[in-house]
Amino acid sequence: MKKAFVLFVLLLSIPLIAQEKEKPERKGNKGQLYISWGWNRAHFSDSDIHFKGDNYDFVLRSVEGNDRLTPFKYEDYFQIDRITIPQTNFRLGYFFHDNYTVSIGIDHMKYVMKGYQYAPIDGTINAGTEFDGVYTGEEIRLTEDFLTFEHTDGLNYVNVEVNRFDNLNTLLNFDTDFMDVNLTEGLGAGIIYPKTNATLFGGERYDDFNVAGYGFSAKVGVNLTFWDHFFIQSDYKVGYIDMPNIMISNDESNGASQSFGFFQVNITFGARFQLFHKDSKQD
Repeated sequence: MKKAFVLFVLLLSIPLIAQEKEKPERKGNKGQLYISWGWNRAHFSDSDIHFKGDNYDFVLRSVEGNDRLTPFKYEDYFQIDRITIPQTNFRLGYFFHDNYTVSIGIDHMKYVMKGYQYAPIDGTINAGTEFDGVYTGEEIRLTEDFLTFEHTDGLNYVNVEVNRFDNLNTLLNFDTDFMDVNLTEGLGAGIIYPKTNATLFGGERYDDFNVAGYGFSAKVGVNLTFWDHFFIQSDYKVGYIDMPNIMISNDESNGASQSFGFFQVNITFGARFQLFHKDSKQD
């Protein structure tokens, strides 16, 4: 009799145990809007820079450039009127499908030509300077009195991305309701809108915005979403930038062109919320 009673209790417990282990149905992503902000480090391939004006037409070969990391200060990274001083990333996006997003964003990188490096030069300079001459591949030292060249406010890549978004909790056997681990990857394209700081032959400094060219990119990242609304995301992004229309002075007859590849590491923070709710009557 005692054994029968124990068996009866166990049979009654099975539905309760199953109910306790049953996971709530995961919410879909479709219809959600998200916004994110963060920071980046960028690396650039060497590039040829072509300078052309009324009195010069020359190319600097295999020029090295680096990003410019802003030392951490609370006011530079978090004060509203100063948060664009570091290298930053902003993005606004929408889930048009549970697994796909479309977004627009700005990758605010900084590019600084490495000063005092030696670079091969081809072309002519006839501007009444100590650098006048005809060059056929000899190396020239890029001193400040010859050239300063940077896109530091910045190398702005204004782009549209389409990304895939996949939840990895089941694959990782990650049994929690408060955090989702997601994999995201996608493609982007857009315009380059730099503010170029350039001084040529020790002349007048130029520093202004203009649409200089275009870029395209691909990325892969990991997204950790907490309580369905807040997330941290880390991305690796590679891309190519072509700027055939860099302004280096107020005289539009003077200009430069440059193209290079880039590799970017990003860390961003964001939030997402349901913009449109699914109609429960629909299948």
